[in-house]
Amino acid sequence: MSQTLSNIVRSNDRIGPTASLHVEVIADLVCPFCFIGKRRFDEALKAVQGPSEVCWFPYELNPEMSPEGQPLDVYLTRRFGSPANVEPVLEYLREEGKQVGIDFRFDKVRHVPSTLPVHQVMQLAETLGKDQSALAEDLMSAFFEEGRNIGERGHLIDIAGAHGMSAPDVIKAIDSDQLRQLVLARERQVRSSGLVGVPGFLVNRRLLIVGAQDTDNIVNAFDRAMFGEGTDSIVSPALH
Repeated sequence: MSQTLSNIVRSNDRIGPTASLHVEVIADLVCPFCFIGKRRFDEALKAVQGPSEVCWFPYELNPEMSPEGQPLDVYLTRRFGSPANVEPVLEYLREEGKQVGIDFRFDKVRHVPSTLPVHQVMQLAETLGKDQSALAEDLMSAFFEEGRNIGERGHLIDIAGAHGMSAPDVIKAIDSDQLRQLVLARERQVRSSGLVGVPGFLVNRRLLIVGAQDTDNIVNAFDRAMFGEGTDSIVSPALH
Protein backbone atom coordinates (compact mmCIF):
# COMPACT_ATOMS: atom_id res chain seq x y z
CA MET A 1 0.00 0.00 0.00
CA SER A 2 1.37 3.41 -0.94
CA GLN A 3 2.07 6.00 1.72
CA THR A 4 -0.62 8.25 0.23
CA LEU A 5 -3.15 5.43 0.44
CA SER A 6 -2.33 4.97 4.10
CA ASN A 7 -3.53 8.55 4.65
CA ILE A 8 -7.05 7.11 4.71
CA VAL A 9 -6.19 6.04 8.25
CA ARG A 10 -3.42 7.07 10.63
CA SER A 11 -0.33 4.98 9.97
CA ASN A 12 -0.07 3.97 13.63
CA ASP A 13 -3.58 2.51 13.39
CA ARG A 14 -2.58 -0.05 10.76
CA ILE A 15 -3.83 -3.52 11.53
CA GLY A 16 -1.74 -6.61 10.87
CA PRO A 17 -3.10 -10.07 10.02
CA THR A 18 -5.98 -10.85 12.38
CA ALA A 19 -8.92 -13.24 12.52
CA SER A 20 -11.38 -10.33 12.49
CA LEU A 21 -12.31 -7.92 9.72
CA HIS A 22 -12.30 -4.13 9.70
CA VAL A 23 -13.46 -2.69 6.38
CA GLU A 24 -13.73 0.89 5.19
CA VAL A 25 -16.16 1.07 2.29
CA ILE A 26 -15.49 3.93 -0.12
CA ALA A 27 -18.56 4.64 -2.22
CA ASP A 28 -21.10 7.06 -3.62
CA LEU A 29 -24.76 6.33 -3.05
CA VAL A 30 -25.82 7.08 -6.64
CA CYS A 31 -23.18 4.79 -8.14
CA PRO A 32 -24.79 1.62 -9.56
CA PHE A 33 -21.52 -0.30 -9.34
CA CYS A 34 -21.34 0.63 -5.64
CA PHE A 35 -24.79 -0.91 -5.13
CA ILE A 36 -23.73 -4.10 -6.92
CA GLY A 37 -20.41 -4.10 -5.06
CA LYS A 38 -22.14 -3.69 -1.71
CA ARG A 39 -24.42 -6.68 -2.34
CA ARG A 40 -21.40 -8.83 -3.27
CA PHE A 41 -19.51 -7.50 -0.25
CA ASP A 42 -22.44 -8.39 2.02
CA GLU A 43 -22.42 -11.95 0.69
CA ALA A 44 -18.68 -12.19 1.28
CA LEU A 45 -19.14 -11.08 4.89
CA LYS A 46 -21.72 -13.82 5.39
CA ALA A 47 -19.36 -16.38 3.91
CA VAL A 48 -16.49 -15.68 6.31
CA GLN A 49 -18.83 -15.69 9.34
CA GLY A 50 -16.32 -13.90 11.53
CA PRO A 51 -16.47 -10.75 13.62
CA SER A 52 -16.47 -7.66 11.43
CA GLU A 53 -16.66 -3.90 11.65
CA VAL A 54 -17.67 -1.79 8.65
CA CYS A 55 -17.58 1.97 8.22
CA TRP A 56 -18.13 4.15 5.16
CA PHE A 57 -16.03 6.86 3.55
CA PRO A 58 -17.57 9.46 1.21
CA TYR A 59 -16.78 9.75 -2.48
CA GLU A 60 -18.71 12.00 -4.86
CA LEU A 61 -18.85 10.75 -8.43
CA ASN A 62 -19.94 14.24 -9.44
CA PRO A 63 -18.31 16.72 -7.05
CA GLU A 64 -19.06 19.53 -9.47
CA MET A 65 -22.80 18.80 -9.39
CA SER A 66 -24.90 21.79 -8.36
CA PRO A 67 -26.93 21.52 -5.13
CA GLU A 68 -30.07 21.23 -7.28
CA GLY A 69 -28.74 18.18 -9.11
CA GLN A 70 -29.50 17.39 -12.74
CA PRO A 71 -32.19 15.61 -14.79
CA LEU A 72 -31.14 12.03 -15.50
CA ASP A 73 -31.45 12.32 -19.28
CA VAL A 74 -29.20 15.39 -19.32
CA TYR A 75 -26.71 13.69 -17.01
CA LEU A 76 -26.53 10.51 -19.10
CA THR A 77 -26.20 12.41 -22.37
CA ARG A 78 -23.30 14.45 -21.01
CA ARG A 79 -21.63 11.35 -19.58
CA PHE A 80 -22.16 8.85 -22.39
CA GLY A 81 -23.29 10.82 -25.43
CA SER A 82 -26.18 9.59 -27.55
CA PRO A 83 -28.98 7.31 -26.27
CA ALA A 84 -27.43 4.58 -28.43
CA ASN A 85 -24.40 4.67 -26.12
CA VAL A 86 -26.47 4.82 -22.93
CA GLU A 87 -28.82 1.85 -23.36
CA PRO A 88 -26.15 -0.91 -23.52
CA VAL A 89 -24.67 0.40 -20.26
CA LEU A 90 -28.06 0.39 -18.53
CA GLU A 91 -28.86 -3.09 -19.84
CA TYR A 92 -25.53 -4.39 -18.55
CA LEU A 93 -26.29 -2.93 -15.13
CA ARG A 94 -29.78 -4.45 -15.12
CA GLU A 95 -28.35 -7.90 -15.83
CA GLU A 96 -25.57 -7.56 -13.25
CA GLY A 97 -28.09 -6.27 -10.74
CA LYS A 98 -30.37 -9.27 -11.19
CA GLN A 99 -27.51 -11.56 -10.17
CA VAL A 100 -27.43 -9.93 -6.71
CA GLY A 101 -31.13 -9.24 -6.28
CA ILE A 102 -31.19 -5.61 -7.41
CA ASP A 103 -34.06 -4.44 -9.62
CA PHE A 104 -32.55 -1.42 -11.33
CA ARG A 105 -35.45 0.79 -12.44
CA PHE A 106 -33.77 3.48 -14.48
CA ASP A 107 -37.19 4.21 -15.97
CA LYS A 108 -38.24 5.55 -12.55
CA VAL A 109 -35.14 7.67 -11.94
CA ARG A 110 -35.76 11.24 -13.04
CA HIS A 111 -33.07 13.19 -11.24
CA VAL A 112 -29.40 12.74 -10.27
CA PRO A 113 -28.75 14.64 -7.03
CA SER A 114 -25.68 16.12 -5.47
CA THR A 115 -24.74 13.48 -2.93
CA LEU A 116 -22.99 15.79 -0.48
CA PRO A 117 -26.05 15.98 1.83
CA VAL A 118 -26.42 12.19 1.52
CA HIS A 119 -22.87 11.71 2.75
CA GLN A 120 -23.54 14.14 5.58
CA VAL A 121 -26.43 11.95 6.72
CA MET A 122 -24.16 8.89 6.45
CA GLN A 123 -21.67 10.72 8.65
CA LEU A 124 -24.45 11.48 11.13
CA ALA A 125 -25.25 7.77 11.25
CA GLU A 126 -21.63 7.00 12.15
CA THR A 127 -21.65 9.70 14.84
CA LEU A 128 -24.82 8.26 16.37
CA GLY A 129 -23.56 4.69 16.22
CA LYS A 130 -26.14 3.61 13.64
CA ASP A 131 -25.64 0.85 11.07
CA GLN A 132 -24.21 2.74 8.10
CA SER A 133 -24.38 -0.29 5.82
CA ALA A 134 -28.10 -0.76 6.44
CA LEU A 135 -28.68 2.95 5.81
CA ALA A 136 -26.61 2.84 2.62
CA GLU A 137 -28.63 -0.16 1.42
CA ASP A 138 -31.91 1.70 1.88
CA LEU A 139 -30.60 4.89 0.29
CA MET A 140 -29.35 3.08 -2.81
CA SER A 141 -32.51 0.99 -3.05
CA ALA A 142 -34.64 4.11 -2.77
CA PHE A 143 -32.72 5.75 -5.61
CA PHE A 144 -32.20 2.85 -8.01
CA GLU A 145 -35.26 0.69 -7.37
CA GLU A 146 -37.86 3.30 -6.42
CA GLY A 147 -36.60 6.34 -8.33
CA ARG A 148 -36.60 8.60 -5.26
CA ASN A 149 -34.45 11.73 -5.28
CA ILE A 150 -32.31 10.95 -2.25
CA GLY A 151 -30.72 14.38 -2.40
CA GLU A 152 -33.99 15.94 -1.21
CA ARG A 153 -34.17 16.41 2.52
CA GLY A 154 -37.69 15.04 2.73
CA HIS A 155 -36.52 11.66 1.40
CA LEU A 156 -33.41 11.76 3.56
CA ILE A 157 -35.48 12.46 6.67
CA ASP A 158 -37.84 9.60 5.80
CA ILE A 159 -35.12 7.03 5.08
CA ALA A 160 -32.89 8.05 7.99
CA GLY A 161 -35.91 8.03 10.29
CA ALA A 162 -36.33 4.31 9.65
CA HIS A 163 -32.85 3.91 11.13
CA GLY A 164 -33.56 5.75 14.35
CA MET A 165 -32.43 9.24 13.36
CA SER A 166 -34.78 12.09 14.21
CA ALA A 167 -35.91 14.66 11.67
CA PRO A 168 -34.32 17.55 13.63
CA ASP A 169 -30.99 15.69 13.74
CA VAL A 170 -31.10 14.98 10.01
CA ILE A 171 -31.96 18.59 9.16
CA LYS A 172 -29.19 19.82 11.44
CA ALA A 173 -26.71 17.46 9.76
CA ILE A 174 -27.68 18.58 6.26
CA ASP A 175 -27.42 22.26 7.21
CA SER A 176 -24.21 21.89 9.23
CA ASP A 177 -21.21 23.56 7.60
CA GLN A 178 -18.96 21.77 10.10
CA LEU A 179 -20.26 18.38 9.03
CA ARG A 180 -20.05 19.36 5.37
CA GLN A 181 -16.39 20.30 5.81
CA LEU A 182 -15.73 17.01 7.62
CA VAL A 183 -17.22 15.02 4.75
CA LEU A 184 -15.21 17.00 2.20
CA ALA A 185 -12.03 16.50 4.23
CA ARG A 186 -12.57 12.74 4.37
CA GLU A 187 -13.22 12.69 0.65
CA ARG A 188 -9.99 14.60 0.00
CA GLN A 189 -8.15 11.93 1.99
CA VAL A 190 -9.55 9.27 -0.29
CA ARG A 191 -8.79 11.17 -3.49
CA SER A 192 -5.26 11.99 -2.33
CA SER A 193 -4.65 8.25 -2.03
CA GLY A 194 -4.90 7.96 -5.81
CA LEU A 195 -8.25 6.16 -5.84
CA VAL A 196 -10.11 7.37 -8.93
CA GLY A 197 -13.12 5.06 -8.96
CA VAL A 198 -15.55 3.39 -6.60
CA PRO A 199 -16.46 1.18 -4.91
CA GLY A 200 -13.35 0.53 -2.86
CA PHE A 201 -13.00 -1.71 0.18
CA LEU A 202 -10.01 -1.15 2.46
CA VAL A 203 -9.65 -4.40 4.40
CA ASN A 204 -7.89 -4.39 7.78
CA ARG A 205 -6.07 -1.28 6.61
CA ARG A 206 -3.76 -3.53 4.61
CA LEU A 207 -5.41 -4.39 1.31
CA LEU A 208 -7.62 -2.36 -1.01
CA ILE A 209 -10.17 -4.08 -3.23
CA VAL A 210 -11.14 -1.83 -6.14
CA GLY A 211 -14.37 -2.26 -8.06
CA ALA A 212 -17.55 -4.35 -7.79
CA GLN A 213 -15.69 -7.64 -7.79
CA ASP A 214 -17.15 -11.12 -7.56
CA THR A 215 -17.99 -12.40 -4.10
CA ASP A 216 -15.36 -15.15 -4.35
CA ASN A 217 -12.67 -12.55 -5.05
CA ILE A 218 -13.76 -10.54 -2.03
CA VAL A 219 -13.70 -13.62 0.21
CA ASN A 220 -10.21 -14.38 -1.10
CA ALA A 221 -9.17 -10.83 -0.21
CA PHE A 222 -10.63 -11.22 3.28
CA ASP A 223 -8.60 -14.40 3.77
CA ARG A 224 -5.43 -12.68 2.63
CA ALA A 225 -6.02 -9.68 4.87
CA MET A 226 -6.81 -11.81 7.91
CA PHE A 227 -4.37 -14.71 7.55
CA GLY A 228 -2.05 -14.22 4.57
CA GLU A 229 1.58 -13.22 4.65
CA GLY A 230 1.34 -11.14 1.50
CA THR A 231 2.37 -7.52 1.22
CA ASP A 232 -0.05 -4.60 1.17
CA SER A 233 -1.54 -4.28 -2.26
CA ILE A 234 -4.23 -2.77 -4.43
CA VAL A 235 -6.45 -5.47 -5.89
CA SER A 236 -7.86 -4.43 -9.26
CA PRO A 237 -9.50 -5.51 -11.46
CA ALA A 238 -8.98 -9.08 -10.23
CA LEU A 239 -7.06 -10.77 -7.46
CA HIS A 240 -3.85 -12.59 -8.35
